[in-house]
Amino acid sequence: MTQTQQVTVIIPNYNGKELLKNCIETLEHQTYHDFKLLVVDNGSTDGSTKLCSDKLDFEMIALAENTGFCGAVNVGIKHTTTPYFILLNNDTEVEPHFVEELLSGIQKSDRIFSCGAQMLDFRRREIIDNAGDWYTILGWAVARGKGKPAADFEKERDVFSCCGGAVIYRTDVVGKIGLFDENHFAYLEDVDMGYRARIYGYRNCYVPGAKVYHVGSATTGTRYNEKKVFLAARNSIFLIYKNMPLLQQLLNLPFVLTGILIKWLFFLKKGLGSEYLRGIKEGIRGCKKCRKVPFRMLHLGNYIRIELELICNVFRIIFANFAHRKKK
Repeated sequence: MTQTQQVTVIIPNYNGKELLKNCIETLEHQTYHDFKLLVVDNGSTDGSTKLCSDKLDFEMIALAENTGFCGAVNVGIKHTTTPYFILLNNDTEVEPHFVEELLSGIQKSDRIFSCGAQMLDFRRREIIDNAGDWYTILGWAVARGKGKPAADFEKERDVFSCCGGAVIYRTDVVGKIGLFDENHFAYLEDVDMGYRARIYGYRNCYVPGAKVYHVGSATTGTRYNEKKVFLAARNSIFLIYKNMPLLQQLLNLPFVLTGILIKWLFFLKKGLGSEYLRGIKEGIRGCKKCRKVPFRMLHLGNYIRIELELICNVFRIIFANFAHRKKK
């Protein structure tokens, strides 16, 4: 590592040898070269740990077992000595300006905690996979722009949080607000991280100049499956318990219950209603093992701004879907 290095790229991996190989190859052609690449392998058995790169400052950390996305990422963060780190899914291809654009974006202000890339569908490369996340008073986290034309999402803007599949973070702020919550194992851990940063008064931004092509569901399989539905439902309860003071939880309870009912009906039609409810129940039972963000009066203004945003985001989602249908 050189003294001038500003950023470490961390890729968690689990039995994704061919995907990881392709991802590394695209990182070898970046316009910004002075970064470290750190792959944290979650006990793979497919030979992933044998991969390397002669063109990059490369390190492989091989864990003995699968610790989940959060566990692997936290190992990577603890090994990071640069001011910034980029999280990148192994099932991605990155454009040449990816690292340069993310680094430029986060350096625009000390109050920016994270910058997320424009994530595009791997097969339909003109279609958005994620352009930042919206979080709502219904307890839903929604991928902004998913399934819509990328041409409509070419402007930088603040978002509630950034998708952990292709995002840069400020290392010292993570030291202040805490690492990824390993109780999540996977799913919504990035929303939780962005939420904590918002409580502390930081911003999360979307940077469309950093482009990534994302295969999606490469580790868990289909978009909706029993494991994913269970974990996402459980973690949605963790998210509310950890980040909302009791008064805010009580105020939002009718809306959260409405959101749970709507999602249960949605997954019921897909044959996954029981898994969704099992996840909700497990979240209620297990939330107290999660580390709650302590309420501080100096953050009161941030809580109020967040609450207003949770309400506004419901209308943003409705308006965005209406505008998209109208275009069709």
